[in-house]
Amino acid sequence: MDTRLDLAFAALSDPTRRAILTMLLEDDMAVTDVAQPFDMSLAAVSKHLTILTRAGLISQEKRGRVKWCKLEPDALRDASVWMQGFGQFEPVNLDAFERFLEAELGD
Repeated sequence: MDTRLDLAFAALSDPTRRAILTMLLEDDMAVTDVAQPFDMSLAAVSKHLTILTRAGLISQEKRGRVKWCKLEPDALRDASVWMQGFGQFEPVNLDAFERFLEAELGD
């Protein structure tokens, strides 16, 4: 479980990846549609998607000639359970947890 948590938290540490997850809350999206709002290359967005996929937070599949991304909503279950162990994070609010970490780590 530690490896899954490490991958999930590493993936969530980047604001671009968190924004991608938020976008995918609405519906599955083609990779090109995911990349559209970001001021970076498609290759850079693809690297973010690879990290999210390795962490199990999203899945990608090819439909015809288009690669689609899908949020895997159960993927954060282990992280959520881990955070709930701290009590002060119930219900789990990832934004509040991020602010807590920033305050504690001084970033």
